[in-house]
Amino acid sequence: MDISGLRARADELMSQWEHMRSGVGELQQRLKAVSAQASSDDGLVTATVGPRGQVIKVEFDPRIYRRPNSRELSETVTETIRRAAAKAMAEVEELCRPFVPDAQFQAYMDHDLEGIFRQLDTELPKPEEDR
Repeated sequence: MDISGLRARADELMSQWEHMRSGVGELQQRLKAVSAQASSDDGLVTATVGPRGQVIKVEFDPRIYRRPNSRELSETVTETIRRAAAKAMAEVEELCRPFVPDAQFQAYMDHDLEGIFRQLDTELPKPEEDR
């Protein structure tokens, strides 16, 4: 990559940085407000989670006590929480997508530092070997 190419890349990165910096305050507030709710297939269990999938509330319809099966109840609660967490994660991804380059997005969402660095390495020019 020549000097003009490096300058163009630096300008592109600065533009991305300014975009990220200008919207980060609002993004933080919107991320903090994320919550998602899911109900079990039978509608007897409802779970609400926060932006990291943390459980905020679990509600039971009173009819659930007519079937005293603790294993089934445990599975239903767990699956309902997973559904709510998946919804919350999808909302977080949607909010974050404009701030992370597409090529690196999944690595960021998976907290895959190795993948992020690997992607960055592919974008950097290779040093010319001494002849």
